[in-house]
Amino acid sequence: MALVADTLEGKTHGRTVGDRLRVAREGKGLTLQELALQTRIPIRHLEHIERGEWDSLPAATYSVGFARSYAQAVGLDPSDVGGEVRQQLGMSRSATGPVTAQYEPADPARVPPRSIALIAAGIAVVLIIAFIIWRSNAVDDPTPEPQILEAPAPAPKAAAPRAQQPQAPIAANGPVVLTATEDVWMRIDNANGGPALYQGTLKAGERYEVPAAAPAPQIRTGRPQSLRVTVGQTIIPPLGDPDRTISRVSLRAADLIARAQGSAPAGGAMAPAAGPVAAAPGQVPAR
Repeated sequence: MALVADTLEGKTHGRTVGDRLRVAREGKGLTLQELALQTRIPIRHLEHIERGEWDSLPAATYSVGFARSYAQAVGLDPSDVGGEVRQQLGMSRSATGPVTAQYEPADPARVPPRSIALIAAGIAVVLIIAFIIWRSNAVDDPTPEPQILEAPAPAPKAAAPRAQQPQAPIAANGPVVLTATEDVWMRIDNANGGPALYQGTLKAGERYEVPAAAPAPQIRTGRPQSLRVTVGQTIIPPLGDPDRTISRVSLRAADLIARAQGSAPAGGAMAPAAGPVAAAPGQVPAR
C-alpha cells in the first residue's frame, strides 16, 4: 500500500488523486463499466473523478463520497483518499467532522423524477379515501331488523269422512272412452253376440270410444292397468288388478258409473284367464 503513504498534497510522484485511482483500477483489471456496476456510481462521475473534474460532480460531499467508494473498490484506503479530496476542495475536517463510517451518497441521477413522486402520492391519497368510504359504509350499515315470524295458523278441523255424507249420484252420460297409457291388447264385443267391435293393440296415447249404439259392450284384456277409462268427465277406477286378465267386463256407461260409486255393476264381471291373452288382428282403433 505504498500509494497510501503518499503526502496529503493530493499528489504522489506527480500523480493526482484521480490518477492514483485510475492506476489502481487498471492494476485490478477493472473497466469503468465494471466499476460502475460494483460501486453504483455512474460512469460519467467516475470519469470526472479520474480527470480531477470535481466541479462537474453534484457537490463537494458527493465528490468525497464517490472518491471513497472508488478507493475502497480498487484497494486504496478510503479515509486517506477522502482526506486528500477534502484538502483539494478546500474542505476542513473540523467542518465536516470525523468520518467514522463510509458513506456513499445517493446519485441525484437515481432520484426518481418529481412527477413519479406526485403520481405515487396521488395514488396513496385515492387509496386512503377509498378505504375511508368503505369503512364508513361498513360501519353505517344498519343492523337488519330481526324478522318476526308469525305463528302458523291452526290447521282447519278435519272434515267428516265422505263415507258419512250422502254422495250425490254421478250422471251416467257422456261417451265411454278408453285411453292407453302404454301399449295394450284388448278385445271389445257385444254380450249379445255378433262381430267384435274392436280387437287389436291400442298404442300408448291412442284412445277408443265405445260406440253409443252398442247395446251391451264388454272388454277382455290382460293388462287392465294400462287403460284409462272415462265416462264423460268422470274417471273410472281400474277395471281389474294389474297384469290379471279380465273378461266380460261391461263397458256400458251406467255400469261403469256404478263401479265408480262402489256398487256392483249391473252387468259384466272380471274373470281370470287360463293364460296370457294372445294378440290377434283386429279393427283399426277409432281416433
